[in-house]
Amino acid sequence: MLSRIHSIFLLAALAGCGFHLQGVATTAAEMQRTYISTADEFSLFYRELRRNLQAAGVEVLDAPTDATATLTILYDYTDQRVLSVSARNEPTEFEVFYSVRYTVTSGEKSLLEPQELTLTRDYTYDATLVLGKAKEEQLMRDAIVGDLVRIVMKQISAI
Repeated sequence: MLSRIHSIFLLAALAGCGFHLQGVATTAAEMQRTYISTADEFSLFYRELRRNLQAAGVEVLDAPTDATATLTILYDYTDQRVLSVSARNEPTEFEVFYSVRYTVTSGEKSLLEPQELTLTRDYTYDATLVLGKAKEEQLMRDAIVGDLVRIVMKQISAI
């Protein structure tokens, strides 16, 4: 009997803790027909963002004429920089970064003020493993883009 009461209290506590599985992001009604304005339609960020918006049920348009909202990617930039060098002045550690700046509007109304995000990852470098390190860099860049898009989708779902 006592273990049953404990079980009931445990279940009630778990149900009331507020934990919910994260599903596909939802978007505001104004964003149901969205045009993405960007200078580079081939960037990793643009392609991943477009795919995530479509997965959330947003119709992504190729022209702004019938759009109910415009998501403008003001800039989308990625690169790497040297973090440390060896005694022989050879790079031993790099940092990969990805920066985006974007805004969301609906007609003349601003739904989301310009937002700027930058995410970084670092990795060690060995000149004898050039091909493997190039692949590692690309995988990091892909992971950064995935993280950036999740942040943007979370911000858009809060509109």
